[in-house]
Amino acid sequence: MLIGRLGKDPEVISFENGGKKMTVSLATSERYRDRNGQWQDQTEWHNIVAWGNLANDIDEKRRAYAKGDLLFIEGKIRTRNYQDAQGVTKYITEILAEKMNLISKSGQGSEGYQSGQSNQSYNQNTQQQSQSASATPSQNENTSQTPSSSNDEDFSAKNEGDDLPF
Repeated sequence: MLIGRLGKDPEVISFENGGKKMTVSLATSERYRDRNGQWQDQTEWHNIVAWGNLANDIDEKRRAYAKGDLLFIEGKIRTRNYQDAQGVTKYITEILAEKMNLISKSGQGSEGYQSGQSNQSYNQNTQQQSQSASATPSQNENTSQTPSSSNDEDFSAKNEGDDLPF
């Protein structure tokens, strides 16, 4: 499973037998602190390939993906090799996409999640949002003294600040 932004518009190739192949690049980012405490961003590029109905849907614009869109991709990792014109063996690692889901279009908000945003900063953002949307201080004091119950309403209220980016 990968979540990242498209590096270019998807390209679809049609074959004589009617089959289609879609290719696109996807950037995933990771943010971490180095030994000096400085934030570092590391971006990895992935070659995404889709065949069959998924490639057909993208070709016929039933799935309109474009450069910069934030996508969730589920698939398998494959490495293949070939020999170039000089006889040197080359290796290519690709993600064979089985599912592709749009999270947000390029230029639109993605509900607080940005590629490369750490879970810690995402948690801080959601906690700040839930605190600003909370009830009056007197109500907060009463609820903090009330023992927790196991009904569904209390469970969902406690888990508003989970660390899921979507």
